[in-house]
Amino acid sequence: MTKEADVVRITTDKDELTGTVLPSSDEKIVMLKLSSGYNIGVPKDKIKKTVKLEQKKEAKFPEAQGKQKKGLPGISLIATGGTISSRLDYETGAVKWLMKPENIFALSPKLFDVVKINTIEKPFMIASENMSSEHWIKIAKEAAKLLNKKENKGIIITHGTDTLHYTAAALSFMLQNLNKPVILTYSQRSTDRGSTDTVLNLTCSAYAAISDIAQVMLVGHASINDNFCYALNGTKVRKMHTSRRDTFRPINDLPIAKIHEDGRMETMQSFNRRDDKKKVEVIDKFEEKVALIKYYPGANPNIIDYYIANEYKGLVIEATGFGHVGTDEAKNNWLPSIKKAIDHGIIVCFAPQALYGRLDPYVYSPGRKLMEAGVVFLNDILPETAYVKLGCMLGREKDKEKVKKLMLQNIANEFNPKLSEKAFLF
Repeated sequence: MTKEADVVRITTDKDELTGTVLPSSDEKIVMLKLSSGYNIGVPKDKIKKTVKLEQKKEAKFPEAQGKQKKGLPGISLIATGGTISSRLDYETGAVKWLMKPENIFALSPKLFDVVKINTIEKPFMIASENMSSEHWIKIAKEAAKLLNKKENKGIIITHGTDTLHYTAAALSFMLQNLNKPVILTYSQRSTDRGSTDTVLNLTCSAYAAISDIAQVMLVGHASINDNFCYALNGTKVRKMHTSRRDTFRPINDLPIAKIHEDGRMETMQSFNRRDDKKKVEVIDKFEEKVALIKYYPGANPNIIDYYIANEYKGLVIEATGFGHVGTDEAKNNWLPSIKKAIDHGIIVCFAPQALYGRLDPYVYSPGRKLMEAGVVFLNDILPETAYVKLGCMLGREKDKEKVKKLMLQNIANEFNPKLSEKAFLF
């Protein structure tokens, strides 16, 4: 039986392959790193013979040691996985993201000059693309417990980047009566690399966690350089680049604050202030039967029949322009299918596919027809935020008319009533 870091020679019907065994998320596949540097997956049912040649030793990475400084403000941390919790093992060639949080702090000692870490909670360690609403609820419950402890001035949540903006939106709606800062942060490059963004992101997150801004914020690099970070509104932020360190950008919004490595903080808009006397409560319900659909030219509206047949409760459609999908003149007219969904009790919402700007059903007649059919136009909300909000609102409220009204209320700064030119491609 092969193990990680084993160097093996595998014989199949067609090939003979030699390489180092890597971690595999599929129990039916053996992953190998070849001498060329490429990774290859070999189905176990195709393997005729395996010969172990040697076993490489995994590199050891330091852990935080020594006593923390006295007199510093205390915070707690929730570690959930992702690149910020990863390292590259140069011997085996494997990237392992199940890294102990203590390793992160050993590589980022500046953190211990800013705050005292009271506790490190690990409700789970998982790549963010594998998360679901169950994970959001676990994080929310853990966050509320930590926020309601007097010794914590705030909390930091480390998280993978791919779906971080979904989690930020979920916590913004699930954490009620927020009393202290909730900071989500990340790394685009593994913590052991010289170009890692972990150090600056964690340092700026620590300053944000002890600030007076009692909101759910995403904190990370403001540019590709290691100069400062932005604190971004949890419902108005989106991952906009696959690899850049400043991947997260505010959409239809300005940053809440600019944070420097030395702790200087420049606020850029109004915010909710901390109130340590408040007690945070959690809305721990999410309606799973909600879907996010992207409209595209010529798209067949039959997709909506699937959601009707499977008794979905809500749909968010990424509509074009001011809020359009194919209607009367289109080969594929979506209007009858949308009416059918609404008649079956499904709440249908539109969010702007263009991201920037807001929807307006009154500009063109198709928009007016869709609104008359019962579509809820969600102004300048982000599609991902709209999906999360609809799931949260349907989870907490069964009266569909009340849910529609809640979808149009500005609950967690998801709408910006005063859009500014400054916020476009900020």
